[in-house]
Amino acid sequence: MSRNDHQPAEVAATSMDLTEHNLQQLKALFPGVFTEGKIDFDALKAELGEQVETANERYQFTWAGKEQAKRIATTPTLGTLRPAPDESVNFDSTENLYIEGDNLEVLKLLQKSYFNQVKMIYIDPPYNTGKDFVYKDDFKDNLANYQRLTGQRDEEGNPLFTNSDSAGRYHSNWLNMMYPRLKLARNLLRDDGVIFISIDDNEVHNLRKICDEIFGEGNFVANIVWQKKTSPDARMNMSAAHDNIVCFAKKIGSLSFNHFPFTEERRRSYSNPDNDPRGDWASVDITGQTGRAPQSQFYEITTPSGVSMRPPEGRCWAMSETTFLELVQDHRIWFGEKGENRPRLKKFLSEAEGTRPWTWWDNKFAGHNQEASQEIKAIFDDNLLFDNPKPVKLMQRIIQVATNEGDLVLDFFSGSGTTAQAIYEQNSYDNQCRNFILVQLPEPLGKKGNDFKAGAVGAKLGYATIAEIGKERIRRAAKKIQEENPEAKADFGFKVLKLDTSNIKKWQPDFDNLEQDLLGAVDNILPDRTSHDLLYEVLIKYGLPLTLPVEKIEVAGHTLYNVASGSLIACFDEGVTLDCIQAIIALSTEDAPVLRVVFRDSSFADDIVKTNAIQRFKQAGIEDVLSI
Repeated sequence: MSRNDHQPAEVAATSMDLTEHNLQQLKALFPGVFTEGKIDFDALKAELGEQVETANERYQFTWAGKEQAKRIATTPTLGTLRPAPDESVNFDSTENLYIEGDNLEVLKLLQKSYFNQVKMIYIDPPYNTGKDFVYKDDFKDNLANYQRLTGQRDEEGNPLFTNSDSAGRYHSNWLNMMYPRLKLARNLLRDDGVIFISIDDNEVHNLRKICDEIFGEGNFVANIVWQKKTSPDARMNMSAAHDNIVCFAKKIGSLSFNHFPFTEERRRSYSNPDNDPRGDWASVDITGQTGRAPQSQFYEITTPSGVSMRPPEGRCWAMSETTFLELVQDHRIWFGEKGENRPRLKKFLSEAEGTRPWTWWDNKFAGHNQEASQEIKAIFDDNLLFDNPKPVKLMQRIIQVATNEGDLVLDFFSGSGTTAQAIYEQNSYDNQCRNFILVQLPEPLGKKGNDFKAGAVGAKLGYATIAEIGKERIRRAAKKIQEENPEAKADFGFKVLKLDTSNIKKWQPDFDNLEQDLLGAVDNILPDRTSHDLLYEVLIKYGLPLTLPVEKIEVAGHTLYNVASGSLIACFDEGVTLDCIQAIIALSTEDAPVLRVVFRDSSFADDIVKTNAIQRFKQAGIEDVLSI
């Protein structure tokens, strides 16, 4: 329905159309390459000049199904996310999200609301070891695929399957699963954002290649080697001691990492033998490689004890003589207790930023798998085990190096929920506020090949899916951290949302009973859906954050939802009168103007009320009026 003076516009039925978004970006860069709405590729080649590759033989990475994987990434979804307040903690106030659903569909739904909003992504996807489940996407209707998986429809065509290493498309199946998800994930990263992906040696080479294509090989940051085990496996010729954590930036020039906090061992290396009032310090060498060093760095130094010395053979002083003398005057040069040693620069603990990150993370620094298993056992007090769980310490290291106050973290293979616990722990540790979005497939427990080893134990405790285990782990971890840190002011809640089909019916007429079907089509909302469900679908399709504060108001006999002090007013009641319209207009103030209003198609008492409502909103300066 197009906008006019008498009808509200319709809220978009689908998620963000990425193809249209990309076309608009291209049009902004090269408006002259569009002819009658289509791209003139010859004109585009002319614009790009010598940067166009025309040879048939060129370096490229391809596999069976790649083109379809690309199309899946840009195909909008008709799904929605339905709120589950009863399974949440502090639903109305928290800014953390836990989303149950196929992460491909969820990533599509997040595109409008969180485009360029995420500072850091961490994922621990299936490693494709030959025993992993791989989610087989359905290009035609992936949402129906998801419903079959979760038991919302019959079991025919269950899309989750074990990707055996004897399969003809073993690597291709895994790449087809990963490619569209990473493509969508990149859109959510801020320009200074970064992604960390855990993987073992089985697929690290292929992961690097698809990340080179999606993020750009110039945005490769590092391949971190994490020592996940404490000893070799005696059953193997050569057992794997490590995992890889592949790291890519959205835009490498905008990325800036933090230093790691000093460990206690590193702090003990600082002392104060000369009783410097600035406190403990450690000394560092002040010589450097000669290279192209100027002559001003080859001077002679005389120590306090009278010893004269020049730089060692093949080295120079790392600073000019003027700078060196200024440091001596400031008592920042240490010549040893007797004043006769080669000079070293004093680095004060009070001025130190911490330890600069590098790519070797041993298990003392970042934990190990066994430690992670013990953490889950400690929370559940039972033998609940996941395959290759990640320790909280590892996740804290990633959070420490990549995030700061107010940053948003996304994990769309969240498993047991380690990322959420690590964010709670880190926020309590440094008194900062970071928030998370976790996404997990509600994979049933106890199925053969399942990532969850103790399905029978989980079922005994009353959990039906991995997502239920994850939510409970987060609840218990939050409670434990709060008990241990009663002064912590962190956000320990999370809002649960669940992937489902749109709340709006797709009209599929029964031509044998058309009259009755037309009468039913007047109410276009599914019968089991609530106003709360409709509100979140509007937020998703409108592109508003899903954690905005919502105030429920009763006016003129109707229920209104006031989102973020007028950012959106929603009313899904029927029989709306002009008294209700005037009450909505009255909510708009100079400090908190009403920006947009949403109704159901069938909300208005009659067409006259609808027409007058649009006119009154327009007169009040509220132009954005939509219907669902």
